[in-house]
Amino acid sequence: MTELRFTKGHGTGNDFVLVADPDGDVVLAPSDVARLCDRRFGIGADGLLRAVRVAAEPLAGDADAEWFMDYRNADGSVAEMCGNGIRVFTAFLLAEGLAEIPAGGSLPIATRGGIVTVQRTATGFAADLGGWTFGADDVAVRIAGVDVVRPGLAVDVPNPHVVVALGDDAELAAADLSTGPVLDPPPVAGANVELVRPEDPLVEDGIGRIRMRVHERGSGETLSCGTGAVAAALATRYWAGPSAPDDWRVTVPGGVLGVRVFRAEDGEHVSLSGPAELVYTGVTEL
Repeated sequence: MTELRFTKGHGTGNDFVLVADPDGDVVLAPSDVARLCDRRFGIGADGLLRAVRVAAEPLAGDADAEWFMDYRNADGSVAEMCGNGIRVFTAFLLAEGLAEIPAGGSLPIATRGGIVTVQRTATGFAADLGGWTFGADDVAVRIAGVDVVRPGLAVDVPNPHVVVALGDDAELAAADLSTGPVLDPPPVAGANVELVRPEDPLVEDGIGRIRMRVHERGSGETLSCGTGAVAAALATRYWAGPSAPDDWRVTVPGGVLGVRVFRAEDGEHVSLSGPAELVYTGVTEL
C-alpha cells in the first residue's frame, strides 16, 4: 500500500480531494479516484485535483505556468477545467507554500482547457476563464420530474454545458437530478446540465440574478458548479438581449457565485468569483 497525503476543500459546497504531486510521481487510476471520492467508502468528494508542476506533466505541454491542475470527476473520468476547483486549487497551493500571489498580482494555472489566471479578492478568488462559445442549435433536454421536454442552449467555457430555463420555483424544485437529463442530440463528450430560474426582478442595482441547480457529468447533482454558473449566466444574458448586464449573481444550493463579462485585448472574457475553503488534511492508502 502507498500512503497518500491529501487535503479536503470546497467552493460553495462543490468539494474536492486535493493531492500535491510536484514531480508527477503519483499515478492515480480512474478506480483510485473513484474510491477516494466515494462518499461511503472513501473520503468523499465531487472530484479530485492533483497539483503537478508543468515541467513534470506531459499533458500541460509548454504552458506558461508553473502548475498544472489535473482535474478528475468523481467517477475517475477527466474534465477540461473546474471553476470552483481552480479557486480551491489556488488556496491549496498557497497554503502548501507551493505558490504565492503578490499584492495586485495574479497566478496563472495550466488546465486541460488552457491557462486560467487567478487573482485574490476580498471574499476568495476570481478566475479569468477567457472566452466562450455557444452551440449553433438548441438541444432537447428531458429532465426527470419535469413534464415537458425543454430546449437547452449549449455553452462551452471550456467544459461543455447545456443550460435550460425553467418557468417557476416549483419546477426547479421538482426536477429530479438523481439521474442525468437526456440530451438530444447527445454531445460527443457529454455535458453538464444547468437548470436556471431567473429571479424577480431579473436585474437589481445593475446586477443580473439567477438561481441554478446542476447535474455534472461524471459526478451527478452537486451543490455548485463554477463553470456551470458561468454558462448559466452567459445563457441568461444572451436570452435577455443587448440591454442585459455584464455582472451576475448566481445562487446555487451551496452558496453564491459572481460572474462578470469584461473586455480584453482578444475579445470578451468571463470571470468567476467566490470563496474557497480548505477543510482538513489527512493521510490515506492506495
